[in-house]
Formats: sequence, C-alpha cells, structure tokens
Amino acid sequence: MNSVAAQLSPDLNQDFIDKLITEQNGRAGALLSILQKTQNNHPRKFLPSLTLEYISAKTGIPLSTIYSVVTFYAGFNLEPQGRNTVCVCRGTACHTRGSRALLERLTMSLGLSFGEEGEEKLSVTTADGNITLRTVACFGQCALAPVIEVNHAIYGHMNERTLLRELEALKRRELRI
Repeated sequence: MNSVAAQLSPDLNQDFIDKLITEQNGRAGALLSILQKTQNNHPRKFLPSLTLEYISAKTGIPLSTIYSVVTFYAGFNLEPQGRNTVCVCRGTACHTRGSRALLERLTMSLGLSFGEEGEEKLSVTTADGNITLRTVACFGQCALAPVIEVNHAIYGHMNERTLLRELEALKRRELRI
C-alpha cells in the first residue's frame, strides 16, 4: 500500500474509490464522476486533500488538475459540510427581494458569521456540524425570488417566518437522530 493510501481517512472507503476509478476508466467526464461519487460517499460530503492525492496517484491525473476542477465547480467541497445544508441565493432578483436580510437572519439564528461587511464567504458550518450555510450566485429561479435551498429542496418566495420554520424543522430532525 502506498503512503497516500495508508493515510486515507478511516471514514473513506479506499475500495470504493478504486472501484469508481475502474468503472470510469476511459469515459468522458470520468474525473467529475469520480470526484462527485467520492464526495457523496464521505459522511461529511467533502473531498479531503489526502483523498485528492490518492485519486491523482491512482488515475495519473496531476494533482493540480484535480484541484483546478474541484475549485472551479461550486458543488465540490474542500471542507467538511454539515449534515444539513441551507443555501441562500444572492443573485440580483433575490437580492432586491430580500435575500441579504434572510442571510443575515440565518447567520444570527445559527450563531455564524460570514466575515467582514461586504466580504461573504461561500460556506460556513455550525460548530456542532448540523448545518452548513452557503450562498450561491443564482439558482436560475428568479421568478420565485427570494429563493432558499434546504437539503436540495428549493423554496421560492421565501420570507423570514417560513425560513425560521424550516430552520426549526431541521433542528427538530437533528434531535431525533
């Protein structure tokens, strides 16, 4: 076993990654499929650096190329994600219809910070790992603005009351687990 494989996080399945690489060998878009399925297989839905190094070593794809892909596509995560995800659209239509206020309310309710005024981080996770709050430039659902996504379900015409109701539902589900 090579040194990279020996250092893979114990919550990742090396056999799973090897099988993906074998299945995708020679297919167009193979790297994207390998990365997506590997990330989805991780309990915290991210791609640790050792995993990327392992994929590079096994596929022969330069690590710089893999990082270029992972950092280009917003769907890939280099940091652990929460068990639940709330994503706020920051596109023009959503912004003019109040998404900034919804984002501020969420950050306050979750005890999070998106950084300095005017500087928004794209993703931040609660200390307990329950919720990751993200922003996106546009969902392409402008007629429904403001739009929020909760665990991949789109909610249009979002207001503070509905948003807080969804947040409480996430917290209740987490307590039952």
